[in-house]
Amino acid sequence: MGLVNSHKNTHKSSAKVPVDRQIRSFVLRRGRMTNGQRRAMRELWPTYGIENIEGLLDFRAVFATPAPVTLEIGFGNGDTLVDMAAATPGGNYLGIEVHEPGVGHCLLRIEELKLKNVRLIRDDAIEILSAHIADKSLHRVNLFFPDPWHKKRHHKRRIVQRNFVELVASKLEAGGVFHVVTDWPDYAEHIAGVIAATPAFEQLTEVPADRPVSRFDSRGAQLGHKNWETAWCTRNKLPISS
Repeated sequence: MGLVNSHKNTHKSSAKVPVDRQIRSFVLRRGRMTNGQRRAMRELWPTYGIENIEGLLDFRAVFATPAPVTLEIGFGNGDTLVDMAAATPGGNYLGIEVHEPGVGHCLLRIEELKLKNVRLIRDDAIEILSAHIADKSLHRVNLFFPDPWHKKRHHKRRIVQRNFVELVASKLEAGGVFHVVTDWPDYAEHIAGVIAATPAFEQLTEVPADRPVSRFDSRGAQLGHKNWETAWCTRNKLPISS
């Protein structure tokens, strides 16, 4: 596989949805890196990582084989992203995460499973979507267990806001799926309200059945939390491929 960390594209950027970048949905913290994670960032990132992006990403150049692209926003340690990619070799998977230890862990799992259909970006997902993802180019967007920012004064930091949902909708193909999971009831209520007010989406009667059980599921079960899991598709929906 060739290097993709200096990917460039000369196409004009698609129209951006206005987004208030004064408030971020994450706090960048430097976590402890294991020796393996440090090696992964040094040796594997040049193959699987994308950085220094100019213009719109050309997925035909980024991935080894043309296929529908699923984006996971905030993939954590990458286990769900990698498991889904391994189970669906006919699809391409792009993950965005800001925390380096999680990226390192994900790279190690990609190496372990010898996957060729995963690429990673370490950056602000909203900025990447707004400036570097072409309209109607994504097959699916997954947002699993986003930070709930449970204190009321921090609710403004929640990633799911009207502008964000409209931005996601603009990047999905007709019938593209937006799949969301949270175990915080008040965040679930907030998400449902925001998306209900977004004309571009209609709710699916069933969620895709391919999401693997994650550490967040296990942790939530231990705390007595119940998952709220819902999916929507853009208007003019097409069948979901599993």
